[in-house]
Amino acid sequence: MADLTTKIASLTLRNPTILASGITGVSCDSLKRTSEGGAGAVTSKSVTMEARKGHNNPIMVAFEGGFLNAVGYSNPGIDHALQEFSAYDGEAPFIFSIVAKDAEEFGEIARKADSLQACAAIEIVLSCPHTPGYGTMAGQGTPQATQDITRAVRQQTKKPLSVKLSPSIQALGDIAKAAESAGANAINMGNTAGPGMVIDIERGQPVLAFKVGGISGPALKPLAVRCVYDVFESVKIPVIGTGGISNGKDALEMMMAGATAVGVGTAVHYRGPQALGEIAREIDAWLDAHGHASPGEIIGIAHENEPRK
Repeated sequence: MADLTTKIASLTLRNPTILASGITGVSCDSLKRTSEGGAGAVTSKSVTMEARKGHNNPIMVAFEGGFLNAVGYSNPGIDHALQEFSAYDGEAPFIFSIVAKDAEEFGEIARKADSLQACAAIEIVLSCPHTPGYGTMAGQGTPQATQDITRAVRQQTKKPLSVKLSPSIQALGDIAKAAESAGANAINMGNTAGPGMVIDIERGQPVLAFKVGGISGPALKPLAVRCVYDVFESVKIPVIGTGGISNGKDALEMMMAGATAVGVGTAVHYRGPQALGEIAREIDAWLDAHGHASPGEIIGIAHENEPRK
């Protein structure tokens, strides 16, 4: 059996799987269930300063290769979230995901998140492609904005900090470096891509109420793997590979591209909250079969000039 223990700054995970934000992390109970299912860490749904209704329904549609969603950051706001997650006591470390309109607001939300005893790390999301005023629609996908926001959050917390980037941005290396220079401990690569659109041909109208949404699911995985590969070559801090992971094989691809840990959302849809524990066991079985003692032995091997025999 391989040693799956994974370190991200001062954060210790029992295995390299992390529940991605926005999947089932809407309540303390949902996070506990995912922790009990074997996750290495769990991430809350992204929280804003004030409560948000989000976009009107329908907010999600399946297509041949995955899903299109435009949720719009519906959440009860940071103060309610602090109350909700204060009771979290799962084995898997709790990562508080936050989103805001500008650096000042990010700093204020981070200050509140830092006060939560259950919070083991903070994730700042700069990458949503379908919510006006946030993420890429607010111009947060640039090196300067990334540096300013990361610095503002770092001033409010000493806890491990990851920065979630968009796979739709071209200058990923520069943006990742900006986050690293401003105090990020990890890059979460990434979020949904796009935006994209699905049209109902009987109505002749887009299916989603917001018309466009972020692309996720299996169709996203090859893009996400390439993004992880690029970011790994740009920074020295750990990379969390997120996007389209359905099984252990997908997770191993991410690791070979350079991911220290993997963010899992797609598999939860198909396999339930126990999916992360199952993926960890699939990783373990592959490592054993190939004579590896830990995931660290394969991280980034796709960057080697000669294939391993």
